[in-house]
Amino acid sequence: MSADPEALLGAFRRVLGPRHVLTGARRTRPYRRGYRQGEGPVLAVLRPGSLVEQWRCLKLCAEAGVIVICQAANTGLTGGSTPDGDSYDRPVVILSTLRMTRVDLVRGGAQVICQPGATLEQLERRLAPLGREPHSVIGSSCIGASVTGGVCNNSGGALVRRGPAYTELALFAQIGADGVLRLVNHLGLELGQDPEEMLGRLDRGEWDEADLTHGANRAASDREYGTHVRDVSAASPARYNADPRRLHEASGSAGHLAVFALRLDTFPADDGARTFYIGTNDTEELGRLRRDILQGFEHLPIAGEYLHATAYDLSARYGRDLFRFIRLFGTRNVPRAFAAKSRVDGLTERLGLGPYVSDRLLDAACRAMPPHLPARMTEWRQRYEHHLILKVGAKGVEEAREALARRFPSATGDAFECTPREAEDAFLHRFAVGGAVVRYRAVHAREVEEIVALDIALPRNAQDWFETLPPDIEADLVARQYCGHFFCHVFHQEYFVRRGVDAEALKARLLAELDRRGARYPAEHNVGHSYDAGEEQLAFYRQLDPTNSFNPGIGRASKRAGWAGTPPAPERQP
Repeated sequence: MSADPEALLGAFRRVLGPRHVLTGARRTRPYRRGYRQGEGPVLAVLRPGSLVEQWRCLKLCAEAGVIVICQAANTGLTGGSTPDGDSYDRPVVILSTLRMTRVDLVRGGAQVICQPGATLEQLERRLAPLGREPHSVIGSSCIGASVTGGVCNNSGGALVRRGPAYTELALFAQIGADGVLRLVNHLGLELGQDPEEMLGRLDRGEWDEADLTHGANRAASDREYGTHVRDVSAASPARYNADPRRLHEASGSAGHLAVFALRLDTFPADDGARTFYIGTNDTEELGRLRRDILQGFEHLPIAGEYLHATAYDLSARYGRDLFRFIRLFGTRNVPRAFAAKSRVDGLTERLGLGPYVSDRLLDAACRAMPPHLPARMTEWRQRYEHHLILKVGAKGVEEAREALARRFPSATGDAFECTPREAEDAFLHRFAVGGAVVRYRAVHAREVEEIVALDIALPRNAQDWFETLPPDIEADLVARQYCGHFFCHVFHQEYFVRRGVDAEALKARLLAELDRRGARYPAEHNVGHSYDAGEEQLAFYRQLDPTNSFNPGIGRASKRAGWAGTPPAPERQP
């Protein structure tokens, strides 16, 4: 580091004001500790309120040679937007983008330009009056996930037709091999040449349709995915984070660029959609249904969310408060609730009471709450082990009704068409699973050593899709849960490792089983600090960030300047 730390902090304060330069363990805790994992010391947390302020902070960081971790909602599951320990060779600065939330409509809302702190929930609300939707809807948006975070991690989501979050239209900062920070405008929007002038125009919304001078040949979504996912004979997954077909500049960058704005396609909302709830005790019955729908339906479903009984029960027991909170206050207020909980956890930890007091109090409150799920869902759980929530658009309702009527009831399964309230509750129950996993671990901290969280993509042609664990692995677990995006064959599998068991060794055994099945991982949460990045992914990161200044260590790669200590990556083919 070439600059004195106190002098650098003073420069940050002159740009942002003292209120938005956070230092000290207590004030920085919500930013430097991950939602599920990851934690480390930082020099400061910076909270710019404009794109110009973000650029000025980045320039100071580049000149001082410090590490920058760009962070939005900090809702990642693999520790990808927080420090990972204290083994960095340079001071770490977290740049929080949450104050930069502007969303501009392009061409009447057919596309949008989003600043780096804009959330999926915010974008959903902005588009709703236009009868349009963003790439992803309820799901990650429940806990405040950002649009930029989804694109930078090639995140997937619940929607069958849309594939991973993807765009080739971006405005970003990049540090070259010479250590110089440069602004790269591939947004398809003429903004000028001077970085501060360009960013100021975006901050103020000073552009119009005449400035959309290029970008027609650059995709703003994965437009091929609807055809891609239908190929149930393919031996490759429908989507996974390291898929080279969807690594492009900001898309899949995992924080190795500093994003200022993204331009993305939006989609017509599906008015008249209906939801069907399917239960079975035969995995092959669900497998046949998936193949027949993908191959034979004229209209692809909107969503097909799978829950195993383990996930159903986990969410019903430990996700009850999140379910009710969203019911009462909506997804918009969930990030505030998580932030308040983090402050309470920090206080109880400092008082020597541990970090899980709030979870135990909330769990006690949950136990006193009456049942919250629809009666028919509860009945299906009592009868069936495997559950599928199938949502179809208005044009596909009749073909879905007819297909399900031909199949059910069967000897092993049955289905019903949901009322609007049942449909809403079913999806909300599914997406409370993530929070329930964290709660279970907190309540059972004495029994659980660690959570091994895997999100995997099975080949599109996989028929033996449900996991059967070897007895020696089963013995090392307290519990496990399975859920996922069934038509994409993307599954979230979480294992609560028994106290005293080596979690990393167990994870290696689990991954060996997945390798045997032809799975790719991670599927949509990206490598973070939980997975080893593959050679092609590492080559992509090194191409974007040759000095390793942005978010080093991702994919368990080198944390050192210039990627020191790692062999040269093979040249990545365009």
